[in-house]
Order: sequence, then structure tokens, then C-alpha cells
Amino acid sequence: MNLVVSYIIIGFYFLTALVLMVYGLNCYLMVFLFQRGRKSAEIRRRRILNRYTHVINTEPMPRVTTQIPVYNEYNVVARVMRAAARMKYPKGRHDIQVLDDSTDETRGLIDQVAKELRSEGHDVQVIRRKTRQGFKAGALAQGMNLARGELIAIFDADFAPSKDYLQRMVPFFLADDRLGLAQARWGHLNRERSLLTRVQSIGIDGHFMIEQSARNWSGLFMNFNGTAGIWRKEAIEDGGGWQWDTLTEDMDLSYRVQFRGWHTLFVPDVVVPAEIPEDVGAFKSQQFRWAKGSIQTALKLLPGIFLSNASIFKKVEAFFHLTHYLVHPLMVIMAILALPVLMMLEFSPSPAVFTAIAILLGMAMAAPSTLYLASQRASYGKGWGRRVVYLPFLVAVGIGIALSNTRAVLEALMGRESPFVRTPKKGDREFKCYGIKLPWSGILEIALGIYCAGSLGYYLAAGKYLVGPFLAAYASGFLFVGFLTLAHASGISK
Repeated sequence: MNLVVSYIIIGFYFLTALVLMVYGLNCYLMVFLFQRGRKSAEIRRRRILNRYTHVINTEPMPRVTTQIPVYNEYNVVARVMRAAARMKYPKGRHDIQVLDDSTDETRGLIDQVAKELRSEGHDVQVIRRKTRQGFKAGALAQGMNLARGELIAIFDADFAPSKDYLQRMVPFFLADDRLGLAQARWGHLNRERSLLTRVQSIGIDGHFMIEQSARNWSGLFMNFNGTAGIWRKEAIEDGGGWQWDTLTEDMDLSYRVQFRGWHTLFVPDVVVPAEIPEDVGAFKSQQFRWAKGSIQTALKLLPGIFLSNASIFKKVEAFFHLTHYLVHPLMVIMAILALPVLMMLEFSPSPAVFTAIAILLGMAMAAPSTLYLASQRASYGKGWGRRVVYLPFLVAVGIGIALSNTRAVLEALMGRESPFVRTPKKGDREFKCYGIKLPWSGILEIALGIYCAGSLGYYLAAGKYLVGPFLAAYASGFLFVGFLTLAHASGISK
């Protein structure tokens, strides 16, 4: 092979490794910011609740409109509608919009439950459109045009808010008239259902308890997570309203609202349980949408962020936040190039250099796990250590979906459009089967896993042990997710 080409490949490989290491090390910063701001943030939240909670039933409260966007959610829609109706709030100050784009039996069920709730005295309106223009964002936009509330609570169909949700969230809007968004933490209705749901729950906890908290408490940009939050209607309008030029309309609007000077708040004490995808195809579809949408949002907003008067630190962290899914194509590049780089490169570091590199790489590799461990301890207190056993599987799943998410990132970078594909959920009814089967992706993941295993064997045979743990993790991750994809696609029990 041409020497210049070899140098380019080797340089690209090490540059990729460096960027991945930086993304990994940023997890330590998130844990530090979380620990630093946790106590003072908790004191502020408690002070506000103590001051304002008592006025909920004694003084005129802002009207709240709860929006429930729905598309073919027969299995779960009745649960969320009833949960929203059970939320305690002054009579006459809360109404519910069911934004129904469904094309199946869900429509009849929604009408039935809405009639039932109206007979109980609840203000429930079912809103249907002629077309699904803008998908979820379009439904939210139409609903907002008809909303009577100055505050808008949003719940996806698989969420189940508690009775005191509004009582615990609205006081923050009373305390700060520039508060545009308050986001609650996601919980898990079906965490114990399978190994896949257990590892997903840990990943979600890491994002919410550590990352969202760290960003919010440190004055960094944070995002609405699409559900389990409350918006001030004025902030949405001032930020430019719901737009559907990205697949993550929630993240897009969050940043635009903060550009306009509105405040955001993450409330980790309020937990809204939801369903976790139980099928790996559904999980991949959800991750694909988040990955593609995040990169689309980065392309849309980062130029404005870099040109803004925000601090350098805030700009850098916004970059890490919006481009986080770039780690997946970087991982695929590392996996593919490991073998050719070994064949091209003759590098035998001294024991001291080897140890230093190994420690640095080990720290970077352990950073996400450190964040997840911190989230389990902060979220659950006693008993959190029992979840440590699932961390290797979380790492495997995180690696295994890299191939699917790489396609999502590439589509975003190329400007390729794709529809908003909702994540199917099973719910309590076990009636209608919604599923996403992606057997072809499983075959590619298994092939890449076999390739990584072969690369690992080649490295070990050559006496090169530095990259061994990474290749072992890559091989395990791709093979695990690949075989799980084939199993779920063929209907084998999860």
C-alpha cells in the first residue's frame, strides 16, 4: 500500500481515538458538575415548593392544558388519558387535548375514554387533523393554536403522570415568570421485564439524573425530552413555535427558547414512569430517530451558538450535547480500521509509555460507566449496587447499536429526510401487536462482530495487547445486539 495512504489511515485512526477519548472524559465533567450543584439546587427547589405549594388551592392558578400526542397507540392511550385526568389541580383550570393522528382502532378507544372522562366532569378534547404534516411537532403546533392554557403539559402516550404532578411542577412557574420549561425525570414502568429493559433504564437514568442535572445547574443549555415536561405557552411562541425540519423537535425548540432568554429547569424529584421498548427493533428505531434528529439540530443551531455571546464553556458543552451521537460512527471507524492499522504500524512502546497510554484509554473507556453508576446511586440510594451487574450489558448494547446509529448520523449529514417513526409499546392491554423488525441490521452487526473478534485474535497473536480490551468490547457488543436483533425479529421470546 502507498506509504502516504498508510500514514493517512493511521493518522485518521488515532485522531478518531482521540476524539472518542474526549467525548468519554466529558462524562467525568458531568459527574463533577452534578455533585457540585446538587445540594444548592435541592435547597432552591425545596424553598420554592414550601413558598408556593400552599397557594395551589387558595389563589387563582395559571390554566394548564395537557397535550397527549397519539399515533396508533391502542395499547397505552387509555392509561395516559386516565392518568392525566386524575392529576389534581383547581377545578376549571385544567383541560386535556388528545392530539390524535391515529389510523387504526385507537381512534375508537380514544373517543370511548374521552366520553367516559367527560361524563366524570373532566375537560377532554380530541383533536384530529386531515394530514400528519409535521408528525408529532405538527400535532403539538395545531394543539397549541387551540390551547386555552398559559402552561402546556405534554405527555407521550406511554407515560403515566402521578396525581400530584401539576401540584409539584406549577409552583416553579409561579416563582419565575421567565421560566419557559420545566422538565421532570423519566421513570420506568417495565424496567424488570427483560435484560434489554434493565440496561436501557440505566442509560436513561444516566442522561436524566446526571447529564440533565449537571447542565441545568451549571447554566448550560438543556433540552426538553419530548414528554413529561411543562412549557409556558408564551415561551414556545417567542422561540418560534414547534418546527419539524428535524426529528428532535423537542431539542430544537429547547435551544431556540433559551436563545430568547427564557429559563429552563430540571426537576429530578418529580418522576413520571414510562414504558421502555422491549423489542430491540423498537429500541433501535427510537435511537435512530434521536441520533439523526440530534445531528440535524446540531447542523441547524450550532452556527448560531458559536456566533452568540455565550461563554466558551457553554458553547463547547452545547457542541458535546448536540453531537453526542457522533461517537457511534467513530466507534465503527475504530472497529474497522484496527486490523489494517496493526498491519501497517510497527509500534512497540516502552513499559512506561504503554502504562501511561493504557491508563488514559482505560479512564476514557470507564467514564460512561462512572456516570451510570453515579446516576444509580443518586436515583435509588440503597440497593443501587445490585444494578452494577448490568453495566457490561449496557456497554455491549451501546456498542452494538453503533452501526444503526451511524446510518442515522450519515443520513443527517447528507440531508436525507425520513419520517417520524414512533416507538411501539406493549402497554397493559396486550391487544395489538406493534413492532419494528430489522433482521438485516442484525446480520450486519454479527458480521462486524466476527470481524472485530478476528482482529482481536490477530492483535493477541502479534503480542499487541493495548487495543485488546476495546476490540473485545466491540466484538461482544456487535455480536450481542446482532443475535438479539435476529431473535426478536424471528419472534423468539425476549
